[in-house]
Amino acid sequence: MPIKGPYLILIVLLLILCFRIFYRQVENFFIFYPEARFEAVPSSFGLMHQEISFLAEDGTKLHGWFFPLKEDAPLMLFCHGNAGNISHRLENVKLLLDHGLQVFIFDYRGYGRSKGRPSEQGLYQDGLAAYDFLTAHRRIVPKKIVVFGRSLGAAVAIEIALHREVKCLIIESAFTSTKEMAKSLPLFMPLSFMLPPHYNNMAKISRINAPKLIIHGEADEIVPFSMGRKLYHAATPPKYFYPISRAGHNDTYMVAGRKYFRTLSTFARQSAI
Repeated sequence: MPIKGPYLILIVLLLILCFRIFYRQVENFFIFYPEARFEAVPSSFGLMHQEISFLAEDGTKLHGWFFPLKEDAPLMLFCHGNAGNISHRLENVKLLLDHGLQVFIFDYRGYGRSKGRPSEQGLYQDGLAAYDFLTAHRRIVPKKIVVFGRSLGAAVAIEIALHREVKCLIIESAFTSTKEMAKSLPLFMPLSFMLPPHYNNMAKISRINAPKLIIHGEADEIVPFSMGRKLYHAATPPKYFYPISRAGHNDTYMVAGRKYFRTLSTFARQSAI
């Protein structure tokens, strides 16, 4: 028996309502890919480090690694992407240290040795807690803190720069919002018009006064290159755009090589609040 018009409309409305109610859980399922097990430790790369434990505002216990250099070196607060944990970024960290940038890299809740379960607001809390640990417990002055975020970590870095004083902001492979990302994915495209704009980097970046460097691989297979350009155009000066030819989503620093690290190091040193 065919479903009559009023009942069909009711069913569609109920499906839309259910989708809206459970969308956050669906979104989290597709966004977060945490791993608890470390694939390496800093000593595997010959790196001296300090084990750091600190608390988010809601009491969640978080874990990170601090890699110090001489006092006048800028400090990069490293917000990593949505998969793995801090151990998967050790090669990247070593190259940053080699170019004169000390690093504090931490795991979001649910990643690595950090407790809890990841969520958008939880990640924002974690990023702000990492910054507050540096300023309150390590007495690092804001004029030395360079906030860096890659992919999902760009949303965390933007949140930090929006609510805290920083020397500069560097984001890489960043998306404009999850709503806009949904429009680029066949699975979510038909329903993207009714999705909320979570992780709304586009709305936030124009409100950040600190100098900004926006990096994007021209061959990014996950986040469209056009999103990097949109974020750059929406940002207020001082701002700089660094497109990397032939680079995808996760291999920017490998494709660009020394030029990549020279660009980051120069920007981190010469930027001023």
